[in-house]
Amino acid sequence: MAPVSDNTPSVFRSIDWWTILIYLLLLAAGWVSVVGASYSYDMPDIFDFAARSGKQLTWIGCSSALALVLLLTDDRIFDTLAPIIYVAFMALLLVTPFVATNIKGSYSWISFGPVSLQPAEFAKCATALMLARYMGSYTFNLQNRKHFLCAAGIVLLPVALILMQRETGSALVYLALALVFYREGMSGSILFVAFAAVVYFVVGLKFSAINMPASTTPVGTFSVLVLIWAFTLLLLRIYDKSRSCFRHLLLWGLGVIAVSYILQIIFKSQISNFKFQILELALTALCLGSAIFLFMQSMRQRSRNLLLIGIFAIGSLAVFYTADYALNHALAPHQQQRVKVLLGLEEDLSGAGYNVHQSEIAIGSGGMWGKGFLNGTQTKLKYVPEQDTDFIFCTVGEEHGFVGSTIVLLLFLTLILRLIHVAERQTHNMARIYGYCVISILLFHVLINIGMVMGIMPVIGIPLPFFSYGGSSLWGFTLLLFIFLRFDAGRNRYRR
Repeated sequence: MAPVSDNTPSVFRSIDWWTILIYLLLLAAGWVSVVGASYSYDMPDIFDFAARSGKQLTWIGCSSALALVLLLTDDRIFDTLAPIIYVAFMALLLVTPFVATNIKGSYSWISFGPVSLQPAEFAKCATALMLARYMGSYTFNLQNRKHFLCAAGIVLLPVALILMQRETGSALVYLALALVFYREGMSGSILFVAFAAVVYFVVGLKFSAINMPASTTPVGTFSVLVLIWAFTLLLLRIYDKSRSCFRHLLLWGLGVIAVSYILQIIFKSQISNFKFQILELALTALCLGSAIFLFMQSMRQRSRNLLLIGIFAIGSLAVFYTADYALNHALAPHQQQRVKVLLGLEEDLSGAGYNVHQSEIAIGSGGMWGKGFLNGTQTKLKYVPEQDTDFIFCTVGEEHGFVGSTIVLLLFLTLILRLIHVAERQTHNMARIYGYCVISILLFHVLINIGMVMGIMPVIGIPLPFFSYGGSSLWGFTLLLFIFLRFDAGRNRYRR
């Protein structure tokens, strides 16, 4: 793609005003929610800068000014400065845990007098720019292993640096950029592997305390081992054209499951204190034997696909049998508690589950139409911790009910769909890839934040875009969005 004449329309004539309109509506709805979440009857006027609602107006004003500056900036400067911006923010993330103050166990906030900023919020934009610049180059090929690893390294470096700050939630956001890789041609099998790992973890732990009928094998263990075998068969069905391996493993598997379960029932009925887990041992042997069989067939047929499917089977066993260790050793105690509460393994309404429980009460009490602006009881009595930051959506549910919550969700959906449309019309690779970075990050934040407020996602402490109180989050999302809009405004400068 080559640049054409700079005699292009003014940026304000080529800007996507629909996106800006949605942005302004979200800002307005967000400020109303901050007012509702932070209001108390003894507080000063809601426009007073001493109140959180007044401070949020300051952040909104600064964000509007920032948006204007970005629109007036030549979009080519972002392409040129992307590496410098990325390196600068990586250095800042490296320094942050050594100069930041401890806030609830996290070292991610740097104080500048009365103002505190979270570098991880701005590093999202730097990472998106660098990733888009690298993947958008003419020589980039996602199928090239070196190129793929370099692109992955651009994403994983900030993840590692943010984990040093004990800010797991912010680190996980960067993993949403996997959707960008998928859009640019990454094999769907990689996403499938990630999905399978999550399923093993959740199912194995969720049903670990329930045994199979007439067996000492937990339902979770049985289900995961059968899933490993089934997923292996599914991959064979897709990638093995001969289908011979598929037929062999299908027949072996059905035979092993039937025989082992019958033997388990017989021994259990004959020996009252029989505790040997025949079923688990047989299924583990089935998965392990399937992998060995695939390795042998891959060497015999010189098939790379069979080798990779065998590695998948072995890796699946490793993931499953290390899940319990990962939960109890790799996570901090409060994170372990949150996972267990989410999976229903424990009920801790006064501890780890308190925030979510109170949030669910607030949302449920709003009913269809809500209790009205400033009339929420859960929020006014401050029952919900972090109700104007991470849990601000419960204020929407309580004060504006199902209807108000639906409108907010529709606004976010409209924004995401509009951004997809804008990204697809880009004539420059970097602009399109950057657009999908913005979409991925926004989508992750919305799904996880609203999900955790409703108790269907783990509580990882990430803000709701344009709603949660604070300058770092609002400025970070404004940077992401308006750099993309500036790219879009300059798209006519390029031709295919």
